Amino acid sequence: MSNRVQIFDTTLRDGEQVPGSQLTTEEKIVVAKQLEVLGVDIIEAGFPVSSPGDFRSVVEISKAVREPIICALSRAVQGDIDAAADALQYARRGRIHTGIGSSDIHIQHKFNTTREKIIERAIAATKYAKSKVEDVEFYCEDAGRADLVFLAQLVEAVIGAGATVVNIPDTTGYCLPDEYGGKIKYIFEHVSNIHKATISIHCHNDLGLATANSIAGINQGARQVEVTINGIGERAGNTSLEEVVMALNVHKELGLETGVNTQHIYPTSQLVSKMMRMPVQANKAIVGRNAFAHSSGIHQDGFLKNTLNYEIMNPHDVGVDKSDIVLTARSGRHALKHRLELLGFSFEKVTLDELYTRFLEVADLKKEVNDADLVELARTAVVV
Repeated sequence: MSNRVQIFDTTLRDGEQVPGSQLTTEEKIVVAKQLEVLGVDIIEAGFPVSSPGDFRSVVEISKAVREPIICALSRAVQGDIDAAADALQYARRGRIHTGIGSSDIHIQHKFNTTREKIIERAIAATKYAKSKVEDVEFYCEDAGRADLVFLAQLVEAVIGAGATVVNIPDTTGYCLPDEYGGKIKYIFEHVSNIHKATISIHCHNDLGLATANSIAGINQGARQVEVTINGIGERAGNTSLEEVVMALNVHKELGLETGVNTQHIYPTSQLVSKMMRMPVQANKAIVGRNAFAHSSGIHQDGFLKNTLNYEIMNPHDVGVDKSDIVLTARSGRHALKHRLELLGFSFEKVTLDELYTRFLEVADLKKEVNDADLVELARTAVVV
């Protein structure tokens, strides 16, 4: 089995569905070009049948971006598939992503049909998409809540009909990691033609487990992971690209790699945040403002002695300039001494102790002490 995990970015499709974050075609092209620089393998550019704007976006992204595969979403409906194929006509490498619900909840309450009819529709949609493009991905919507035996039957059927990739989405973010990983394992063990397709994973974050579930799926043999920048998307969002990529990067023992240039992660995060008007939470893993910031005195002391004490990644690896020592009332003498020295001040221990007492008084009042505050404090002391 390959050790390369394909990165399927759906920021411009699933991510862009967030209310208030819609992009113009021109803005989508800017993001798509940045995703190409980042090194993603597949860009899901939109849902062409949904609106003229989405159709045009897929067309123009197909023209503007040359390296990644350009993917267009469709339902298991001929009209959707026709629209997707037409929108992809300029793509150097195009993929149609079609599919239908796989859980009994969806089968009964969304489609009002039977498992047998679902398989018939899935086969028909896959064959029809295959007549339009060579690369067809099929999604088994709500696979996270699907019956395992039926799910395996559905996967086998669409691979037999020509699907090159089969997506096993936890659409509602329902699964626990062991459960989701177990689904992928079961599929590999019970689908006879599994070797003819790539298994993809697409996890939502309703329980905050999207990244954990994705890693569990990868560990069980999935070799495509569907992600968004900053984890944006429907409801609580999707699996975060930066989290999955850096988890595989940090855990070399897994023997897995991606084609992502990690130094472009932070700039891409900032671009998407700005253009989609979605601030990144301060404590967001990898790209949040505090991801490489240290404010606890214990942590600051350990970090200043050796960064490995409290950082498992180098900020430069993800495109962040440097780690930050944030001075608060929780900071210790080591951090204060370090920051003063950066500002050009050096003090004997006795003087530093006196300054530290005054520093804590300021910190209690201001919550965070900046360099101007420190300069003012330092000038009240005798400089060595």
